[in-house]
Amino acid sequence: MARRLFSENGFHGTGVAQIAAESGIKVGQIYRDFADKEAIVAAIVEHDLRLFLLEAEIAQAVESGDTAAVRDWLRMFMRCGEASEARALMPEILAEAARNDQIKGIAHTINRRVKRALVQALTALAPHPGQAETRADLAELILTIGAGIMHRRIADPDFDEEAAYRRLGGLVEGAIDRMIGSGPAPILRNDHCGFVAAN
Repeated sequence: MARRLFSENGFHGTGVAQIAAESGIKVGQIYRDFADKEAIVAAIVEHDLRLFLLEAEIAQAVESGDTAAVRDWLRMFMRCGEASEARALMPEILAEAARNDQIKGIAHTINRRVKRALVQALTALAPHPGQAETRADLAELILTIGAGIMHRRIADPDFDEEAAYRRLGGLVEGAIDRMIGSGPAPILRNDHCGFVAAN
């Protein structure tokens, strides 16, 4: 209920009393469970991260050396939680993070956990110690393009989200294949039109 209200009305447009009225819970009970609206957002985010990141599953795939499962997880990851409830709330969290230090802290936690899981997956696929910088660069690239896709699908009614995911997937799969095939590290460089692997 709170997720829907935050998504529809914004953080500032949603009060605890409104959440209570919509959910049929007394305001006092909400304040017994949550210190403030930020705590409600933190609980929603924690729930969403558990569902989206599947941290136990990716850890198990990495530990067992199941590279096919790692690649499947990575493909799911790059789709940025499409068609999930979380995708409607995330833009509101990011907007609020610009003016609310508690929400900024939540957004920072999201970024740390997401990047850690992503680097874990990339390391399982291309584990050479000399590729650490390339893995970190590729993780940043995935996160940055993923955020761009999220913003474009909100702001541009003509945006072809499917094509963007396809291009991102192709770029990442190609970078991983080059890392696997080359040993130490194809370094990603900016060619002013996009990132490519330098030979």
